[in-house]
Order: sequence, then C-alpha cells, then structure tokens
Amino acid sequence: MTVQKQSLRRSKSNRVFAGVCGGLATFFGISSFWFRLAFLLALVPGGVPGILVYIIMWMVVPSE
Repeated sequence: MTVQKQSLRRSKSNRVFAGVCGGLATFFGISSFWFRLAFLLALVPGGVPGILVYIIMWMVVPSE
C-alpha cells in the first residue's frame, strides 16, 4: 500500500482571487466555501488578521 503525500498548492481552477482557499480545500478535502467563510470572518474584527494571513499564504504557497 503506497501513500502519496499531497502538497499544498494554490488552485488554478477553484479560485476567486488568488486560489488560496481552493488550494486549502483540495489539500484538506473539504469545500472551499468553508475556507472562504473563515477568511471572511477573520476580516470582521478589523480586517488585518484575515488579509494578512491570506497575503502571506498567497506569497508562500506555490501555484499548481
């Protein structure tokens, strides 16, 4: 039995802005809606937490 390691990549097909949420959804095997909702909720307390994490992931996580 061989287990393949899946790496985190930004999605080219499931994207709204940069593909971060689509890539996270593919990596964790759940709907990208939940990651988009989480980033949206992180914007509510002032914007910086959600935007900062998203921008960092956009720069660090490679595209597929």
